[in-house]
Amino acid sequence: MTAEITLEDKVVVVTGASRGIGASIARSSAAAGAAVVLASRKQDDLDAVADEIASAGGTALAVATHVGDDDAVAALFERIDAEFGRVDGLVNNAATNVHFGPMLTVDDGAWDKNFDVNLKGPFRMTRAFVGAAKDGGSVVNIASVAGLRAAPLQSVYGMTKAALISMTRSLATELGPAGFRVNAIAPGLVETRFASALVEDDDLRGHFVDRTALGRHGQPDEIAGAAVFLLSDAAAYMTGQVMVVDGGMTAT
Repeated sequence: MTAEITLEDKVVVVTGASRGIGASIARSSAAAGAAVVLASRKQDDLDAVADEIASAGGTALAVATHVGDDDAVAALFERIDAEFGRVDGLVNNAATNVHFGPMLTVDDGAWDKNFDVNLKGPFRMTRAFVGAAKDGGSVVNIASVAGLRAAPLQSVYGMTKAALISMTRSLATELGPAGFRVNAIAPGLVETRFASALVEDDDLRGHFVDRTALGRHGQPDEIAGAAVFLLSDAAAYMTGQVMVVDGGMTAT
């Protein structure tokens, strides 16, 4: 019997959920039936997304959380347990890119912040999620095509995403026997505030779009469907994989 792509009776945590890809994944997860926990640093921004989900008939809990703080992460999962008594899925979407320029010009502060948010953050969240989940679950890491190929001018960001893909595969292997699936999504260029420096510059956008089979950049909602699938039981036999959603850019 084929499993439906539904998240009914599941509780899903999405980091970086206040805007862009994270907000789209949260909305789509709620539309698929999940109770969604929204995590990001600013409560007001999270509340706006939570209100939107509630207005559409969904269930959302907004909890301001700094994924770089172990105590904050622990408090988040304590709140989830108190509210729902379970947790089934985690989307590690929160990310940063604080250096745009040649690799050799990056300073230690920018290097460390990129790795702390983009790699240590997902690790902290996954470790806490595994400790809190009672019946296994699904982890979805939002990586990037920048982690699959050279990433000029955003090299440190690309390194963190390559490392996130490696972590995805290693954790999938280690956690599979305990009932956890760990996969990644590698988006191409998507129109978000995070990627505005690329999308709003005609030359930079053209560099990506001209190499993309579909001839355009993506939208956040076009990433959300892949996340809902990976969170659902329809992907029950899929782990340790990287789903590339890039309009065909890496196919050329």
